[in-house]
Amino acid sequence: MRMLAVALVMSLAPAPVAPELVALGDSYAAGLGAGDEASDDCRRSPHAYPELWARRNGASLVFAACAGARTGEVAGQADRITPSATLVTITAGGNDAGFGDVMTTCTLNGDDECAQRVDVAVRFIRDELPGRLDALYGAVRDRAKVEVVVLGYPRLFSFETWCLMSGRKREAVNRAADALAEVTADRAAAAGFTYADVRQPFDGHGVCADEPWLNGLVLVPVDRSYHPNRAGHESGYLPALTDAASVRAG
Repeated sequence: MRMLAVALVMSLAPAPVAPELVALGDSYAAGLGAGDEASDDCRRSPHAYPELWARRNGASLVFAACAGARTGEVAGQADRITPSATLVTITAGGNDAGFGDVMTTCTLNGDDECAQRVDVAVRFIRDELPGRLDALYGAVRDRAKVEVVVLGYPRLFSFETWCLMSGRKREAVNRAADALAEVTADRAAAAGFTYADVRQPFDGHGVCADEPWLNGLVLVPVDRSYHPNRAGHESGYLPALTDAASVRAG
C-alpha cells in the first residue's frame, strides 16, 4: 500500500520544466562568422553560442540577436522575453562603439590613423556607452525577472605569429576591447547581472594566432571578418556561458 502511495505521488508530481533561453544582442551573439548563417539581415548561425547552449541543456531558444544591432535596438529585442524564460543572455555595445569602422580604418590606413580612431572609440566607450548600457539593461530588467548573463567581447588579436596587421595596430585595437570589457562588466554588475568575460578563454586564439578562434579579414562574405568562428563559439563563448549561468536542464 505504501509503495502504491509513493507511486501515486510521483505520478502526480509536475514534470521538470525545461529551461528557455532568450538570446539578445548583436552579430557576436547571432553567430555571424561561425558559418551556415541565415541569408537575412540578422545573420544568425546554428553554431552560435545561444544555439549551442540550448542544445546542450535541452532548452528552448528565443533567438532575438541580430547582426548590426546597437544597444537601443537590443533593448527592443527585450520584447521577445517571455514569461516562461529562465535565462537571458546579452552581448551588445560593440556596434555603438563603432568597432566596424575601427577595423575598416585600421585595415586600410597606417598606424597613426588606426591609433587615432581607436582613441575616439575609447572615449566613446568611457563617456557615452555606460548610459546606453544602463538603458539597455534597465529595459531587460523590466521584462526579465530571471537570471541574466552578459557576455563580453574578446581581444581581437594575438601576437604569436606574423600578421598583416602591424603590432601597433593590434595593440591599439586590443586596448579598445579592454575598455569595452571593463565598462560592460561595470554596468552589468550595477544592473545586478552576471558578467562573463571571454578575454581569457580567447587568449592565444585571436586573429593571427596559430589556432585562431576569430576570423581575420574575410573577403567573401566580408561581414564575417573579425567575428568569432565556429571554434570561438564552441570553445570560447559556450564554456564561458556554461560557467556563468546557474540555469541547467531539468
